[in-house]
Amino acid sequence: MAEAFPKTEKIWMDGKFVNWDEAKVHVLSHSLHYGSSIFEGIRCYNTIKGPAVFRLDEHIDRLVKSCKIFMIDLPYSHKELVNVVKETIKINKVKECYIRPLIFRGYGSMGLNPLHSPVNLMIAVWPWSSYLGKDGVEKGIRAKISSFSRLNPNTMFTKAKIAGNYVNSALAKMEAIKEGYHEAIMLNPDGYVAEGPGENIFIVRNNVLVTPPVNYVLSGITRESVIQIALDNKIKIKEQKFTRDEVYIADEVFFTGTAAEITPIVEVDHRGIGNGKPGEITKMLQKKFFDVVHGKDKKYYKWLSFV
Repeated sequence: MAEAFPKTEKIWMDGKFVNWDEAKVHVLSHSLHYGSSIFEGIRCYNTIKGPAVFRLDEHIDRLVKSCKIFMIDLPYSHKELVNVVKETIKINKVKECYIRPLIFRGYGSMGLNPLHSPVNLMIAVWPWSSYLGKDGVEKGIRAKISSFSRLNPNTMFTKAKIAGNYVNSALAKMEAIKEGYHEAIMLNPDGYVAEGPGENIFIVRNNVLVTPPVNYVLSGITRESVIQIALDNKIKIKEQKFTRDEVYIADEVFFTGTAAEITPIVEVDHRGIGNGKPGEITKMLQKKFFDVVHGKDKKYYKWLSFV
């Protein structure tokens, strides 16, 4: 049986707070039928100075840019969206939460053309542990190379978090789960490793951190953060293409993402990675990352928006 969804009290919808169970949309909303919505995934962590949202400005900036890519006229400014996120956290009295802004084409017209449908916006927050589980973060997960390729940039835009794109991710996720794995690893249309269904991927080889270039993948904010933390700790970084068999023989492999945070991968396609346990570089980056998001490293306070 599925775990009960961790409700909070209020959801912000189009300028006002409504009760969680009363946050509803019409069944003929355009986005429900055609996936024509934009979303973000953001996290708020508790710190010694109170709740703080990790890289809120960068997430809102990506949300705004996603709307531009998908030709949505967003009726709110960057500053207004930042303030609404903070107010939603405050009114729900949560210290740590996952934050989901969703900009969607609502009820107004049908057919593929979304331009005549109204633009609606909601922001919800709720407690959510690491996407791939506490055990996954601590002990690592098992992954498989998916039979589903990542989207080609000429098929769907890869720099926008358009909801319809994530059908591709859902298919890869379901396949992995049905075959007994925790997560999928997806290849790009040229056969090189791209990312997970909702995560960026890194491998470690000879103490060098390697991650795919962003040609075919979303420019992950956690990905960028990990790269900066690694550079600050004198770890060499390469952004380059690599193949699935390079994953098999890597010393370490891990996912990054707002939901997944930093999750080690200890097995891929029944092949153990390294010694089959989270590697030293992965564990060091995990510790540094969690210190940063919990406000334990003042050097990175610029990444925290205190509520």
